[in-house]
Amino acid sequence: MAASRLHPATLTLKQFMRRQQVLLLYRRILQAIRQVPNDSDRTYLKDWAREEFKRNKSATEEDTIRMMITQGNMQLKELEKTLALAKS
Repeated sequence: MAASRLHPATLTLKQFMRRQQVLLLYRRILQAIRQVPNDSDRTYLKDWAREEFKRNKSATEEDTIRMMITQGNMQLKELEKTLALAKS
């Protein structure tokens, strides 16, 4: 009953939590990209990340979103490993 009074754009708790996960992942990816020493590589990676998140912005299927978050975390770990190797 109470749900019928909610604004159509109101997120459920589960949607809100997923949204927070996505935003945290995006911020962490951008933070990692800032550590890339080469300017052109950094720009390329920032544009790539922005486009990937924009392209998937309209995803609503819970399983799909969860899968994309998992893939994003794996790509972030790979980037962090690569940056760590480059520094050593």
